[in-house]
Amino acid sequence: MATAPLGEYPRARRAQVTPADAGLATYGVRRVPGLRREEVAMSAGMSVDYYIRLEQGREKSPSAQVLDALSQVLQLDDDARLHLYRRAGLTPTPTRVSVPERVDPELLRLMDMWPDNPAIVLGRAYDILAGNRLACALFDGFKQGPNLLKKIFLDPDAQVFYRDWEQVARYTVAGFRLLQGRTPNDPRIREVVEDLSRRSADFVAMWERHEARGTRLASKRFRHPEAGDLTLRINAFDVRSTPGQELIVYHAEPGTSSAEALALLGTLAATGEEEPVHSALTLPGYRPS
Repeated sequence: MATAPLGEYPRARRAQVTPADAGLATYGVRRVPGLRREEVAMSAGMSVDYYIRLEQGREKSPSAQVLDALSQVLQLDDDARLHLYRRAGLTPTPTRVSVPERVDPELLRLMDMWPDNPAIVLGRAYDILAGNRLACALFDGFKQGPNLLKKIFLDPDAQVFYRDWEQVARYTVAGFRLLQGRTPNDPRIREVVEDLSRRSADFVAMWERHEARGTRLASKRFRHPEAGDLTLRINAFDVRSTPGQELIVYHAEPGTSSAEALALLGTLAATGEEEPVHSALTLPGYRPS
């Protein structure tokens, strides 16, 4: 009987996981380089017969729960888990994410090469993981902590800084609601929601509207204490090297007063003390506020 594509994959992957990797004790001489079928089945909480049918291609419709269990036992990363799901003809639900977020060093270098454009990298819970010098000057050094939602709702100057504060807040909360729907078990997203629910009645009111929106505002109007009023257009890009991260770049229309204000802000940033924020969430001792 020909082996189905799904069967080939877990069989090859179990050969690459040793009992020690899986936390299993071993006794006697082993005839296979990795895990035995019965060890995979036991660790994944399924019968040996069912797992054998999977490898032989006789089980055509494994459930998402079965694939998740196999992914854990076979120690598949996100890409390998996605491949397993695709082999089975399913689309995976997002995994629970708990590891610190880091920004690709090449992306950091690229951002630092943009002296005329504020640029930030947002993480999976709208944490500001990185910002170039001009972005730090625009957002006043992220003094309310590196999280965009907390900047909007907890900064006492936010409703002056964002000239259309209510619109900005509603769009940001709706985007965050969409993130939560995609990864409902993400501990960092839950932490941000719980913290803001305790500290901001405005957030609670908007959160309870249950608006979910992926579209960002095309532009935002700011009132900076030193540079004055700016209207900046926004371009958002998914970071392919780190799924879940988003690069946000701001720019002013040439020849406008906003372009002049942004140039002034760039001069102030170049002569001031603002330093780029690089992977703030991975700095030693950092704890999100």
